[in-house]
Amino acid sequence: MPAFALPPSLPFVASRECELVRGRKARVASGEEAKPFEESALLDRAMDRYAAGDDAAFGEVYDRLVPRLHGFLLRRTSDRARVEDVIQQTMLQIHRARGRFVPGARVVPWAFAIARRLLVDQHRRGDREIIAKSDDDSREELLVALDTPSDDVVAAKEIAARVEEELARLPENQRTAFELIKRDGLSVAEAAEMLGTTVSAVKLRAHRAYEALRSALADLAPERAAKGDR
Repeated sequence: MPAFALPPSLPFVASRECELVRGRKARVASGEEAKPFEESALLDRAMDRYAAGDDAAFGEVYDRLVPRLHGFLLRRTSDRARVEDVIQQTMLQIHRARGRFVPGARVVPWAFAIARRLLVDQHRRGDREIIAKSDDDSREELLVALDTPSDDVVAAKEIAARVEEELARLPENQRTAFELIKRDGLSVAEAAEMLGTTVSAVKLRAHRAYEALRSALADLAPERAAKGDR
């Protein structure tokens, strides 16, 4: 018998996660998705209510947090079953720790840190981690993050593929800082909190990653210009 009671609203179902992710993509496409800082503020307030004993607030915490956890984890492993398991374990830990949650604290860096630790723990236990390959959505995010949008689908995929290769070559601390800020929508302060380092250190890592990736695109510019002249 468990030593704690899960709230009835706790929806640990893989199909629910997929539904939330699909819904978020639809909102992004329609322009109805809240900006990351607005979404984070709504999530933080919901967690405040849940920590104060409002079990009904868990549904909102789950719905706002799981899509972000899903994207965060899929960029670190291509094993979707593992992603679902880590999400469930993360939400379970959040439930168990809700009484210790400090009102006004930020949920996303806390949740990401839990999820990242769980993923690393699985890897250390002998499970081989497989880094996910980018799909079209992820590649589009990369182009936006680097301020290099392209109307040419072929050119966009070529650029994004190059960026992915360079991203994989970066030191892990630079790559992580870049992804947390540019892809996961964390502020520099939130990324620093999650990584257990200073704001200055995160700024420096993200800047170095950004400059390295921008440099990787430099030799593509003449090629694209030549194609346009034909």
